[in-house]
Amino acid sequence: MNADITISLDAMGGDHGPEVVVHAALMTLKRHPGLKLILVGDETVLQQTLTKLNADVSKFLTIHHASQVVGMDEKPSSALRTKKDSSMRVAINLVKEGIAQAIVSAGNTGALMATARFVLKTLPGVDRPAICTTLPTVSGHTYVLDLGANVDSSAEHLFEFAVMGAELASAVEDKKSPTVGLLNIGEEEVKGNEQVKDAARLLAASNLNYIGYVEGDGIYLGHADVVVCDGFVGNVMLKSSEGVAKMISQFIKKEFKRNILTMLSGLIALPILRAFKKRFDPREYNGASLVGLQGIVIKSHGGADAVAFSNAINEAVLEIEKNVPARIRQQLENILVKERLV
Repeated sequence: MNADITISLDAMGGDHGPEVVVHAALMTLKRHPGLKLILVGDETVLQQTLTKLNADVSKFLTIHHASQVVGMDEKPSSALRTKKDSSMRVAINLVKEGIAQAIVSAGNTGALMATARFVLKTLPGVDRPAICTTLPTVSGHTYVLDLGANVDSSAEHLFEFAVMGAELASAVEDKKSPTVGLLNIGEEEVKGNEQVKDAARLLAASNLNYIGYVEGDGIYLGHADVVVCDGFVGNVMLKSSEGVAKMISQFIKKEFKRNILTMLSGLIALPILRAFKKRFDPREYNGASLVGLQGIVIKSHGGADAVAFSNAINEAVLEIEKNVPARIRQQLENILVKERLV
């Protein structure tokens, strides 16, 4: 790993606050010797947290004081206007100033997107940044965007998302030409609203490896490396999937606890169940990219534990090493400008 990598962490964001972020930082440093992390937040609180975890500041783990915190239910406009010294804003500023190469936050998603867009600006040719993450499939995983940043995307926006998602997948996965699918209510060309149909025409005319429409089940069956959708649709799909996963987990636990025979069966099946849980553990997929910005911004789940937040930091490291924003910028110039969409 490049020893010059520095990442700023919004240490006050998320449902669980500094303890999770500090613990995750310590875990990550063990995995990545030479990585430098900046804990941004209340200096007194962060120092107390480090002491509690039997750790201290060093040249690899420093504290940058910020006096304010953005609430999880705070309006993005309010956070942008009144929280200029929040841990979130200061952590993003460190990227803008070139002190850090990426920022990771488990804080308010809307505020993070609004603040990052205001401070870092969008890449040339990008009208709207998108939230992109990986989801497990039967053969590995797939990249899905947008997952909630934009709830009224046009066909042109969906095309932009496809370009950015394809380049992200190409960079991180070292795939020369990842397949791109458009989420729809059916695979037939006649299905879908006008927004999706218009986006399909744009994608079919581009040099992206567009394979057509993908239905909801096709996401998890691995029908495409990248699946593109409107943020409203994507967010509902994601939350529904999370709910189904939790329901299945609860059903399995109840069935194995039903009687002594099912308990014994559970003990026999324990290695399989553990492997199944690890493969679909949402913590392993934590860390969504806010693509389309002039800087790397990674959004961790608000309820993430230390393992999950550490994985979000790992995603930031990977995107820095792969120089993702520069690659997306180049691809936008190659495709969007030629298509005269900007």
